[in-house]
Amino acid sequence: MPDYDVIVVGGGHAGTEAAAMSARLGATTLLLTSVMDTIGQMSCNPAIGGIAKGTVVREVDALGGVMGRAADRATIQFRMLNRSKGPAVWAPRAQCDRTLYRRGVRHLLEQFPQLELTQGMVTNLLFDERGTRITGVETGDGRRFSARAVIITAGTFLRGRIHLGTDTQIPAGRAGDVPSVHMAQVIENIGLTVARFKTGTPPRVDGRSVNWDKVERQDGDGDEFRFSFHECVERPRQLPCWITWAGAAVKEIIQQHLHESALYGGAISGRGPRYCPSVEDKIVKFPAAPRHQIFLEPEGLDTTELYVNGLSTSLPVAVQLEFLHAVPGLEHAKMTRPGYAIEYDYYPPTQLTPWLEVKAVEHLFFAGQINGTTGYEEAAGQGVVAGINAVRRIRGAEPVVLGRDDAYIGVLVDDLVTRGVDEPYRLFTSRSEFRLLLRQDNALRRLLPLAERLGLLSAVELRAAEQRLETEVSIMELARETSITPEQASRALAASGTTLKESERIATVAKRPGVALGALLAAVGAAGAVPPEAVLAAEIEIKYDGYLARERDAAERLAELASFALPADLPYLELRTLATEARQKLDRVRPTSLAQAARVPGVTPSDLHNLVLETTRWRRRVA
Repeated sequence: MPDYDVIVVGGGHAGTEAAAMSARLGATTLLLTSVMDTIGQMSCNPAIGGIAKGTVVREVDALGGVMGRAADRATIQFRMLNRSKGPAVWAPRAQCDRTLYRRGVRHLLEQFPQLELTQGMVTNLLFDERGTRITGVETGDGRRFSARAVIITAGTFLRGRIHLGTDTQIPAGRAGDVPSVHMAQVIENIGLTVARFKTGTPPRVDGRSVNWDKVERQDGDGDEFRFSFHECVERPRQLPCWITWAGAAVKEIIQQHLHESALYGGAISGRGPRYCPSVEDKIVKFPAAPRHQIFLEPEGLDTTELYVNGLSTSLPVAVQLEFLHAVPGLEHAKMTRPGYAIEYDYYPPTQLTPWLEVKAVEHLFFAGQINGTTGYEEAAGQGVVAGINAVRRIRGAEPVVLGRDDAYIGVLVDDLVTRGVDEPYRLFTSRSEFRLLLRQDNALRRLLPLAERLGLLSAVELRAAEQRLETEVSIMELARETSITPEQASRALAASGTTLKESERIATVAKRPGVALGALLAAVGAAGAVPPEAVLAAEIEIKYDGYLARERDAAERLAELASFALPADLPYLELRTLATEARQKLDRVRPTSLAQAARVPGVTPSDLHNLVLETTRWRRRVA
């Protein structure tokens, strides 16, 4: 029976990042997936990044993950969303070539000598004699693999079932792949609570059958942005996306056939994602909306197939074709693949520790949609946390827990394990109290100290990262030390509509709305060959230094709460000074700190005060 430090089950975005982290830490790692050719597969939309998600991609990259590097190799259109708003919500998004992305992930994983990739469907989990620690896995063909830790990243495969209307149901992990039924039963037998969610995907069409005169072209930004901080690969040929609308005709067709929808016809019991609704949901929940936007997104450079973003559905295939033909530009479209809904098992994540280990089973970790999330990026962030901590747990080291002021990954994991989920969880900037601190441009600055401490980066990567940050610091120092005259500033200030009456420090002038730091530096001849991204990062730090200082003060107050640790075996149900609801919820979540306890729904400030007193008394009793 082959022996490994860590086994990762599943080759999706959570699995690939977990495997990469484990291998970077020098652990012998096995990535075990049902189909080798689908490692790194983009099962839904062919895009990486977006609101808050783009920041997660950069955080994953800062810690040595593969998602950003693979996206850079596959980007066929790039846009920075929300650029007209403040930098706290800027969101990089890349339209990707599916094939190039999958190849990129596979290539990057194969660079780790400690990592093995093997095909096999896991049907059983192996435990020690007490049943409280995992020891390995077994595949359907009878092979056994032992491990000191196992990370399960099963995506939508656990008892997955595809729905096309109310009559057609297909057991599947995704279209073309068999579901994982036996492993789902084994996990349930552990005693974990199991629930069902659903998600969906839209139909695809042949681009050669689109009437391009009736759709609006949308080109990318044209800049040279890269998700990865560690490398700058050449970008593939760029392609446009296209915009059209689902209007009254589509609405009428869907209303007529709503009873045939798996979602509204009663075939699906699981709850779907509120922020990525099916077209049926849009018609029912937003009846006053005259139309709904649709994006035609290219699947890749080597195909004419288009992803019809905005028309996710669980209606029968014939109805899908009918409403597709009611969309401007798609009147004669040929559907290459129908959309469908998929229902699957997940395990409420309050059953996990803040480092994503199952509380009931030592060294068993969950990451990705198995925890009730939706989205590639959310899965990748969890994979990073699980991969790092699986290795640290088997080595007897303290787990790594990212704080809410450290990273969006920290916000994500804390929300999951503390608050749980009642619908598929999706990240947004609004979920963070510190979103000005957690920007996409400063992910490396925030997380490089951790990456260095853990040994996640090679010497070459570490040196390049340090040089990058030193450049940003030198730009800020230059701006604070260099003065600019009214004559020099006139052109740089023209767009802002302001003038300079006397010489001032560039850093002071750069705080004005509409004034670019790069233009000011160029005006005094100090720009040189500085990377534009480094100038932009420095500009944000200068412009928002007052706001950033306030957020850092709030983060320090949160850290004080976090420093008050709560014992793992604290008998919450016996703490009578706490309200009954607080005792019950704290007993279920079992927070590790007062800060986490404060975020448990139903726990009041009075409960927190009493919790400190009760914890102090309990420690004295057991000392």
